[in-house]
Amino acid sequence: MISPSLPKLASVARAIEADFLETGRFPGGHLRVLVKGKTIFDARLGHMDLARQTPWSKDAIVRIYSMTKPIVSAALMQLVERGTVRLDQPVADFLPGWRSQRVWVGGSGESMETVAAATPVTLRHLLTHSAGLTYGTRLAQIGGQTVEDPVALLYARADAAAAHGLLAYADALGGLPLRYQPGTRWMYSVATDVVGAIVEAAAGATLGDVLSREIFAPLGMRDTGFFVPPAHKARLGACYMATADDPLRLVDDPESSPFLAPPRIESGGGGLLSTLDDYARFAEMLRRGGDGLLAPASVAAMTSNQLPGGGELKAIALISDPRLLPDGMGFGFGLATTLDEARAGVPANGDYYWSGAATTIWWVDPARDLTVTFLTQLLPATAYGFQDWLKRQIYSAID
Repeated sequence: MISPSLPKLASVARAIEADFLETGRFPGGHLRVLVKGKTIFDARLGHMDLARQTPWSKDAIVRIYSMTKPIVSAALMQLVERGTVRLDQPVADFLPGWRSQRVWVGGSGESMETVAAATPVTLRHLLTHSAGLTYGTRLAQIGGQTVEDPVALLYARADAAAAHGLLAYADALGGLPLRYQPGTRWMYSVATDVVGAIVEAAAGATLGDVLSREIFAPLGMRDTGFFVPPAHKARLGACYMATADDPLRLVDDPESSPFLAPPRIESGGGGLLSTLDDYARFAEMLRRGGDGLLAPASVAAMTSNQLPGGGELKAIALISDPRLLPDGMGFGFGLATTLDEARAGVPANGDYYWSGAATTIWWVDPARDLTVTFLTQLLPATAYGFQDWLKRQIYSAID
């Protein structure tokens, strides 16, 4: 039984101020806690632009980066419901460059060794990041050691194709060797960008148009999109990065941000900007079982563990940063879920969540009818272990 304590929640906000704002770690932020769809706590803290001393506003627009992934995954699930696509359908049905794929087994450059993929990459593989793709990150775990990843070095070829649009970029990815056999491992990757391309191909419209028509308009997400219109420029927050020399180094000034113009490609993996009001609407739609936008069965599939054999993500993941792999974690379609609260360190079995690179965070705990969203703009999300810290603080205040 959830028993939220408003004084305790207020103490969480004060702790954020004391530990993260007053110490110069965060510029500011916005925390909202909902129970059964009702806002029981809302706090805006600090500034959205330090240079201009702009207080964090209720309608601040922020870069949500990887929190784009659950939204784009939901768009694909809508197409699955309509019979337009199938979860176990090969990606090659939509992107011809994905035919006859090869898988890296050793070597690099001209001496790289590959074998034929044992099974075609499917939409299910993309949704669960088990397709064999990477994020083009140069360091990876190979043979138990962190080394330069020979496959990631090839991703510049696909980056060049992005000049011709999202479909060209996604198609070019299919011509690169896969990092592992599809369905056998997990690696955070550009897979959801490929999901976005498939949404475009299957729906016959740009990803932005599909999201606007099928998700944003029905939910009233008026301020979510792939760029900020000129009329809303003043609402865009500044983005900072924590570095050894400067914990709040400005990396994206809202006066000159690339997000003020339409992007080269609409990234399904990390391209959206949004507001707290908007994203809370999306999270609440999931908590309510789809709310007419998705079927309850689709929401259940998205938010439950889809990893092989129902195992933990950590057991099959290939990743160089252990901070991104908490214990007791499973993965659904575009988001994570807690499988073992004792090992995860938070009393949240069955919750589902994801975060963004600039320390934007949300989660839903269906057993408690709880939805929590926190926004700030500080890269990287792993700088201070904030997501785990916040979850522990919130649960200590409500249980």
